[in-house]
This record gives sequence, structure tokens and C-alpha cells, in this order.
Amino acid sequence: MKEAVFPSDAEAVRDIVEIGRRMYAKNFVAANDGNISCRVSPDEIWTTPTGVSKGFMKERDMVKMRLDGEVLRSGALKPSSEVRMHLRIYSENPSAMGVTHAHPPVCTSFAVAGIGLDSAVYPEALVNLGVVPCVRYETPGSQGVPDSIAPYCLKYNALLLANHGALSWGTSLEEAFFRLEAMEHYAAILMYTGYVIGKANALTESQVREVLEIRERLGVTSGGVPSRFAAGPANPAGFAGSSEAE
Repeated sequence: MKEAVFPSDAEAVRDIVEIGRRMYAKNFVAANDGNISCRVSPDEIWTTPTGVSKGFMKERDMVKMRLDGEVLRSGALKPSSEVRMHLRIYSENPSAMGVTHAHPPVCTSFAVAGIGLDSAVYPEALVNLGVVPCVRYETPGSQGVPDSIAPYCLKYNALLLANHGALSWGTSLEEAFFRLEAMEHYAAILMYTGYVIGKANALTESQVREVLEIRERLGVTSGGVPSRFAAGPANPAGFAGSSEAE
């Protein structure tokens, strides 16, 4: 396995501020919604504080923490209670280097409806993002949220949190944010084809296999497989992975 290269503290806080600015500019968050984090060592992260608009953060606002929850450095504000889901992702997935959580309108609409993004209609989504399950509702900020996402942290790259919003991670903070963007784009396509146009031409089994082979060649080992092609009574052979956490 390739050895991880961690950003410096200065790079991490700079990148968090920039991703927050992009997140706010794209209407992925409103008011003080959302949170962002970046790993700087196997056991340390920087994260956004509570009660601050992601579009107007300063580097001095950021909070440094250990994965056990100990605060190492902070300004006037504490970390968000939702940082526990970030800490859980890093603990479950050693390759995760950045995490973003936001409330993009289309993704959040699917989350409110309890519908995951699991349709084989868009090759780019399958390669770069993969399947996005919708996990059960838990009270935001509670221990139930990290517990609910834990089974998905290795196999997938992103989740919808029922009645809440979107969560993504990656091998860099930028990749985590790109996956958040890709998730909202994918959700918009599914909304238009499924509920406005009312028609979508699904990829065939052989086409999906080809797309997954491309993903494998690119070194992407997570993302799952649309449930239509997962192993089960109707498809005992299936593909590698599934849309359900194990």
C-alpha cells in the first residue's frame, strides 16, 4: 500500500477555508450548516468550528483534534458536535484524508425521501463516486450518527444521511469535496430523468462491468455496485461488492 502523505497544519487549515468558500458559493450549505475536516497525521485532524458560516471562515477559527476526540488547539469556538462522524470515518478508513458534510438541495431532497443514489445510468458517477446509500435517520450530533455510518466507511465513498444531508470522504480533502459535487450532480440527473422527464436508459450488465473495470484500473477500490447487479437470489453471481453494507 502506498504510504500516506499528510498535508501540513498550514496546508490543512488553508484548504478547509477554501473548500468552505466553494461549498457556500455552490449553495451546498445555508447559514452555519455543514462541516469539513482534513487529516494531518494518522491520529490528528483539523476541523471547522461550530456556529460559523462556511463561506466566511478564517484560518484562525479552525480546531485541531485527535481521533479520540481530544481538542489539541482551538480558537474561541469549539468543534461541531457532528465532528464525531468525521472521527469515525477516519478511524474506520485509514485511507480517508478529508471529509465533507453539507446539505446540497437535491441530495438532501433524496435524503429526506430516504432514497439512495443507486441507478446504473451514468458511467461517470459509477467510476468517480459509486453507489451512495441512504443510511437510517439518527439525531444530528448524536452518537447514533457515527454508529450508523461505520459499516459503510470502507466500501463506499459517500452517503446520504436520512432527513439530514450528504457526507463524503476521499484520499484528499479536495477529492472529498469533488465527490460531494459529483453526488449533487448525480442526484440532479436522477431527479430530472426519474421525476421530471420520466425516462432513463439504464446501462446493461456488460456496460456496467466495463465501467467497473475502468474504475478498477484507476485504482478506485471503493464505491460499491448498483443493487440491480449485486449478488442475491435473482443474481447469485453478482458483481464484486453490493449496495448494502456488510
